[in-house]
Amino acid sequence: MDPSPKLSSRLAEVLDVLPLRPGLRVLEIGGAPGPLARAIAAGVRPTGFVLVVDRSERGTAATERACAAEIRDGLVGVRCSPVESFALEPGEPPYDLALANRVGAFDGRQPAAAAAALEAITAATTPGAPFYIDGRLWT
Repeated sequence: MDPSPKLSSRLAEVLDVLPLRPGLRVLEIGGAPGPLARAIAAGVRPTGFVLVVDRSERGTAATERACAAEIRDGLVGVRCSPVESFALEPGEPPYDLALANRVGAFDGRQPAAAAAALEAITAATTPGAPFYIDGRLWT
């Protein structure tokens, strides 16, 4: 496994603002094809976890390929779902941090989905969990 995944300058800037630490559970919305998830996994290992949620089946398949080693190691998971209908699976613990990059519900492309998307993320995270949109802390 490459310990330092190559990131675009935009994703490197996002990674730099995230308060990562070992053991953190991170929910990445719209993370396909997975380069940021790999980098986040490196920051939360050995006991953390990153779940990439993307609405695209093609994108989730690409993420599964790109993150195969991290998935095998139990550091990354992938789920195909629109953010506005995302829900934790039975028994799945909530996430400590959430982030979204270039997600239509938050960047103005799909404003009607924003309220449902925020509700879904709030339900899937611990109380007070930080949520970053395009590298900025959402308040």
